[in-house]
Amino acid sequence: MKNKNKFLIMLSILGPGIITANAGNDAGGITTYSVVGAHYGYSMLWGMFVIAIGLAVVQEMNARMAVVTGKGLSDLIRERFGVKWAFFAMIVLLIANLGVCIGDFAGVAASLELFHVSKYISIPVLTVLIWVIVTQGNYSKAEKIFLLLTVTFFSYIITAFLIKPDWSHVFTSIVRPHANFDRGYFLVLIGLIGTTITPYMQFYLQSSIVDKGISLKEYGYEKIDVYFGTFWGILTALFITVCTAETLFKSGIRINTAQDAASALVPLAGNYSFILFAIGLLGASFLACCIIPLCTAYAVCEAFGFESGIDNRIKEAPVFFGLFFIMIAVSALIVMLPNISLVNIILITQQLAGILCPIVLIFMIILINDREVMGKYVNTFFQNVIAKSTVILIIVLTILALFGSFIP
Repeated sequence: MKNKNKFLIMLSILGPGIITANAGNDAGGITTYSVVGAHYGYSMLWGMFVIAIGLAVVQEMNARMAVVTGKGLSDLIRERFGVKWAFFAMIVLLIANLGVCIGDFAGVAASLELFHVSKYISIPVLTVLIWVIVTQGNYSKAEKIFLLLTVTFFSYIITAFLIKPDWSHVFTSIVRPHANFDRGYFLVLIGLIGTTITPYMQFYLQSSIVDKGISLKEYGYEKIDVYFGTFWGILTALFITVCTAETLFKSGIRINTAQDAASALVPLAGNYSFILFAIGLLGASFLACCIIPLCTAYAVCEAFGFESGIDNRIKEAPVFFGLFFIMIAVSALIVMLPNISLVNIILITQQLAGILCPIVLIFMIILINDREVMGKYVNTFFQNVIAKSTVILIIVLTILALFGSFIP
């Protein structure tokens, strides 16, 4: 009976970690993983393994700050560093989030265009649907919808098994990469980090845990949520890479977008693979189109003391819902512009997120080690090594990518 009660408590807490990690596998993420597999085969799988360790530690830090302080990340940044630094952090977040949000609306449009649905139909319907989900319910109902959308990621696992790769080769590639480590490789690797450990994920996870009211005594269950979410998110990325590496890379087909990858799978792996890949892109993009505007609204409102949270009515939190509306409306309008190419927007925003990520992580590392903020729940030596190594890795890769042309 006791074990049954523990299981029920765990089920009630599961959500923020799984949703956050999978929201990172959005249109830009699927595009990045597809390009990684199509252009570089399995040579970047080692990077995914390293990123997974960093992501797990960073997400756990986020969750711990949320349950110990009961405050969101932007709220803590304002209290610890002052309004000017909070304003700087919000500008960084807004730049990264708006670009990624546009990319995700483009992902929804692109996925449905594969089934011959015009973006002039899909985008208005999507925008209204997102607004209704967030404004007409509460956090509990919205979370159930978000969790349901994560089920669409199973489509990539099924697709990978349909293609029948050599799994022994896949796993040995994680520890023995073979690649030309040139500037292009480092740029894509930064995109890989940027789409996996994104600035908005850190703000959303912490805010959603606070919004859900998870207490310190329930923290052990939340850790399971965070670690399982990381595992599921990285596993999805692995299977997307396998899908394109096993088909497009072996056939020498280069792509620019996830929809290119889906279309290219038809002659190589059949209609089922095409449909499953497109469904995954739709579900992932739709989830991120909900999460990213929410994250932005949460973060800005927390930073400057405005009322926030899905459980509020529009009149009770006008700034929160206003920011949310602006994010989805601007993204929808840009995607619906005629003759606009969104390929570069998707890829550049992933690289931008990767470059901006260390700024957010540095704030987090300082906060999580501040005993006035965290008390006895500060980072361990091992956690600090992983977190700081992740920041250093991103900075080093950025320098190599930007100045790689000067390196022999």
